[in-house]
Formats: sequence, structure tokens, C-alpha cells
Amino acid sequence: MENNQNKNNRDNKNKRNMSALLTLVLWALLLTAALQYLNTYLGSPRSSTTTHEIMYSEFEDLVEEGHVEKVTLKDGMLTIYPQEGYAYTGDNGKTYTDNYTLFTMDVGDPNLFTLLNDNDVEFTKPYVAEMPLILELIVGYLLPVVVMVLAFSLLFRFMAKKGGGFGGIGSVGKSNAKVYMEKQTGVTFADVAGQDEAKESLEEIIDFLHNPAKYTAIGAKLPRGALLVGSPGTGKTLLAKAVAGEANVPFFSISGSGFVEMFVGVGASRVRDLFQEAAKVAPCIIFIDEIDAIGKTRDTRFGGNDEREQTLNQLLAEMDGFDPSKGIIVLAATNRPEVLDKALLRPGRFDRRITVDRPNLAGRLKTLQVHTRKIRLAEDVDLNKIAQATAGCVGADLANMVNEAALRAVRMGRKAVNQEDLLVSFEVVIAGSEKKGTVITETEKRIIAYHEVGHALVAAKQKNSQPVTKITIVPHTQGALGYTLNLPEEEKFLMSREDILAEIRTLLAGRSAEEVVCETQTSGAANDIERATELARNLVARFGMCEEFDMMALGTVNSQYLDGSYSMTCAQETYAAADRAVVQIIRKCHQEAKELLEANRDMLDAVAQYLLKKETITGQEMMAILEGRDPEKTDYFGINPGTAAKIDSGIEPPARSIHMTSQPVQSPAVSEESRDEAEGEKPQSEKPQEEAGEEKPQAEASGGDSSQTDGPAQGEAKEE
Repeated sequence: MENNQNKNNRDNKNKRNMSALLTLVLWALLLTAALQYLNTYLGSPRSSTTTHEIMYSEFEDLVEEGHVEKVTLKDGMLTIYPQEGYAYTGDNGKTYTDNYTLFTMDVGDPNLFTLLNDNDVEFTKPYVAEMPLILELIVGYLLPVVVMVLAFSLLFRFMAKKGGGFGGIGSVGKSNAKVYMEKQTGVTFADVAGQDEAKESLEEIIDFLHNPAKYTAIGAKLPRGALLVGSPGTGKTLLAKAVAGEANVPFFSISGSGFVEMFVGVGASRVRDLFQEAAKVAPCIIFIDEIDAIGKTRDTRFGGNDEREQTLNQLLAEMDGFDPSKGIIVLAATNRPEVLDKALLRPGRFDRRITVDRPNLAGRLKTLQVHTRKIRLAEDVDLNKIAQATAGCVGADLANMVNEAALRAVRMGRKAVNQEDLLVSFEVVIAGSEKKGTVITETEKRIIAYHEVGHALVAAKQKNSQPVTKITIVPHTQGALGYTLNLPEEEKFLMSREDILAEIRTLLAGRSAEEVVCETQTSGAANDIERATELARNLVARFGMCEEFDMMALGTVNSQYLDGSYSMTCAQETYAAADRAVVQIIRKCHQEAKELLEANRDMLDAVAQYLLKKETITGQEMMAILEGRDPEKTDYFGINPGTAAKIDSGIEPPARSIHMTSQPVQSPAVSEESRDEAEGEKPQSEKPQEEAGEEKPQAEASGGDSSQTDGPAQGEAKEE
């Protein structure tokens, strides 16, 4: 039966080849006939602008009047050369004067030669060698056909090499997947850290490829596919390459968008071609990155997308159709699993769903060890401290941080990366580097100082808040005019109602400090308010922590692994009631933050004065002031005491020694001494709050719009 099938395939292939050849010959004949007609038409005197046809009787009159110098007889046509200087005016009104000829048809007049001789007109008939009829047909018709066939064959062969052939245009119908072998990927599981659970699931697939007998002996089947799900930067593509490197099998890699073209059916053709190529070199691994580009749920409400849906249907058919014993495994990666089609996620297609999450403390330490293997480190580097300081960072963040630290060490003229380089690079990632030329007023600088100390003091005086790590009023390039950095002491995966309310109070403490001390409100609290509102809305609408709505969910998460945004799915009346509940929570937290600052006004002033003097202090220094200890004898994640507050890029910003000459605005509650020490900058917005289930560094930053020419622009400190 298999032989009959092969014979049928060969017959079908021969028929296709014959059809293609006949098509080429037909096109060549048509083009040859067209060229012959064009050549004949262009060669005819009728097509020339210097010739004109006349009647035979008119030709006789011209000869008798002596206006003809010479006549040539050829192919039944008389070509007439007039006397020099004779101007002929045709019946069309056009006058011919220089270098023109006239022609007329030979009517077989027996008196023609007598007429020419009597009027002394020269006449001749050019000699044309006779060509055999067969040779004339070969040169005139057969040879052009052969040339055309060869030209078309070369053209289509070139298109076939590019991937198109007769079935496509250029490379449209061909899969453009990249094929990596083990030596080309150069990535193994030794290069992947912080994802032990994901590696364990993938190691079993690799072992199945290497030793299928011990699995088939018990009746187990090879998984058809595995879906890698996680936030951007967690290492999904790196894991797929590591699987190929460990398995020592061919690795097909293609992006989901690489299947889709403007022509309907091209994506499905590429899917077929990809699986056909994979079947030739099985066992192998097919990796489809960003599979959500073709795997979205098929939607018929608005007509859908024919090209994408045909591509998805073909992918579903191929994953059902290929033989699992051949060892073809499909790996796919996405950060939007909620939009994928249910038929794509069912067992039998993607049998495993592997979550590639943000690494914990131990995972961050291992990731830092991987990325610093080729980095020359100083003796004072403590990666445990760096892992503790970088809570919430993904692998891409840590790799970027290590590289920034190495670049900073080179800029500072050192031959090794020290602890200070790593911590400064971490802060550059979340807030940007320091601005060197920002010049701000003393009043604004004082407002910023109290704003940031307000955040820090309220956080320090609450039981459920994250400890303060650093406070600065130095402007940064990502728009922060200052920020307060909060880092968790330990890994937390849940947030209680008390934790959320404490965070809201901390966010609103910046504006509260402005109101308590300076009796004013600035635009620097804009992002603080946005984040506090988002937290309060989550508390009411998503976390079921509001008595009025009990445990009713009012919203739905749209992108869990991206921005975590959600949309409200309740009635308008319920939405309005939820807004009123959010306002009540924010108003209560705002009042509690003001009361807490008023009760600790002496501490607020003491820390603010120290911050205005140093411009950058650590959380340990702030706690030392609150406890009555010497703030200079503190430690900042492994940096020697007394130097932690001096971390910067090594260049003195002009803002630290230059002040604007504009007259500062006196605040009602400001003493004369504190006003003389103040140096200004506006408060800036804070970093977005991370949802329950994951703790990240919190940078509460100050920023705002300024009406002055040299004033800084509004911004926010973020962690990438």
C-alpha cells in the first residue's frame, strides 16, 4: 500500500511538472508572437515620422514634374526619394522638407520602367538572399520560444530558492523558521537560574528525547507540547534555547507573527511547511515565540480574521496529526494566556503549562551568580545583599543591572565591580541616573524634602508597611525630582487589608506632609494619588475587603502577566457605589496620615533638616535619627558605614551648589532658620504598587510641573 501511495505521489508530481512546462511554452509563444508583430510594425515605413504614403497616380505626376530623384522597389512597395529642396505637402496638411521619403504600392504597371527612364529617375531593387523556410521558421519563431522558456525557467527557479515557486510570491508561502543546532544556541540549563520548577518540567522532556524506551516500557507517551507562560523578561525564550542545547536536537524557532501575511492562506502554508521540515529531522523541537499572535480565540461576532484563523486551524490540525513517536515537541511562549483559544490549550496539543515566574530571593541570588560569572568583582561584593535589595526584579532586570554596574566601574576608572556599583545600577534601573544640570529653587527643595520624609516617617511608624531603604531629593532622568525607596525585609506572597491600608497611608503621606508643614498642595503628589486610588479600588472591587460589597468581584483582570489592568464588569449603580467606597477609604487614610505626621512633627523636622543637608540618606540613617543614634554609623546593603549616603555617579551635580536667584515664597508655618537651610525641588510621583502575591521595591518619588523656565518636568520613579 505504501508503494502505491509513493507511485501516486510521483505521478502527481510528474503531472504538475508537465503542466508547469506547458504553461511556460504557452507564455513563450504568446510573447514571441507579440514581439514579432511589434518588430514588423516598428520596421514598417508606416510607423516612421519621416515617411508618407501617396497614391500611385500622384507618384506618376511627381515623376513627370521632375521632383523624384530615386525609386527603390522592395516587397511590392515603391520607396520614393524626392529631389533635394523639394517640399511636399500631404493631404493631411503636413509639409515634408528635409530627409523624408514617400512610398506607394506597386500596382504592376508595365509602363513603370519606361516612365522612370524617360524622366531620368534612378531605380533599383536591393538584393535579398533567400533563406530556407525551415531556417526562417527556426530563427523567427522557434529560437525566441526557446529563449523565453529558458528565461522563465531561470526566473521561477530563483523564486523557488527564495521560497515562492509556483505556490507563492517570493518567500510568501515558505516557512522562514530559523534552525539552531546545539553548537549554535550555546545555551544550557547552566545558563538559566531562578526557575527550578520550570527546568524540572523541561528536563523530563529532554530525558524522554534521550531515553524514550524507559518511558514507553511503562506505557507513557511523549508530551506533544509545553506552553511557557510568564511576565516579560523572566526567561521564556532562554529556557527554550536551553532545552535545545541540552537535548542536542535540531531547534526550529519562529515568532507567531512570522506566520501571518497579507495573503489569506499563506500562514497555513507556512505551518504545513514548518512541520514537514521538522518531520524530516525528527526528533526535534519547534519553538513558537509570542504564540498569541496566531492563537487568539476565534471570534465570529465581528467576522474574525480569516488569515489568522486559518493559520490557527492548520496549527491545531498539525499538532493533532504528527506522530508522537517521532519525537517532535512544540514549545510555545506567551505572556497573554487568557486570550488563547481553548482548543489550543487542551491536553493533546499543549499537555503542559509551565509558569515562568519572577524569581524569589534564592532565585535572584542564583541569577546574579550566573550573570556575574564573567564579571570581575571586588572583594566587598555581597550578592546576598544585592539579591535582598532587588526584590521583584526579573532575570532581564538583573542582567541589565550587572551590565550597568560594569559600565559604571569602567567610567569610574576601576578594574573591578564593587558593591556600590551594583547598588547604584539598581537605582538607575528603577529611577534613572542623576540629572547633573537641574537648578531648582530653595522653596521647592524644602517642599520635596518634607514630601519624601513624610512618606518615610509614616512608613516607619506603621506596623504593616515596608521598611524604608533610601531617601533622596536629587533629580533623576526618569522624571523623579526625589524618591523614597521601600524594600521588603522578607519574601511575601499575600497582602492583608492592613498591608494595603498602610501602603495607602504611606502614599498619601507626601501630600499630607506638604499640608502639615508648608500649608500647600503641589502637583508632585499626582502619581501618589493615582497609585493610592488603584490600591483602594482593588481593595473594594477585586479583593473582597469592603463590607458594603462583601466578597463580590466587580472587575476582571485583562493581562495578568503584563500590566495587570482590569475592567469593571458591574452595573453602573454598583460602579458609582464602589467609587464612593473608594473615596471614603482614601479620605480616612489621608486624615490618619496627617494625624500621624502632626503627632511626630519634631521627628519630621529633624529628618527633613538632615536630608536637606545630605540630599541622599539611607533608611538606617533615618531610623538612627528617630532613635537618637549617630546616623553616620550605619550600613547600607554591605557598603561601609559613613559612605552609604554618598552614593552617586561620581560627578557633583550643579544643583547641589547652584541655586536660582528667584525670590522664595515664604510659607506660613516655616521658621526663619529652617527656611535658610532649605533648598528646593518639587515632589514627584511614586512608583506603581504591585498587586497581592508579589512584593517589589517601592520608590515613592516626587515630581511635578513647574511654571518657571528652568523648572523640572513632572515624572515618576519606576522599576523596570
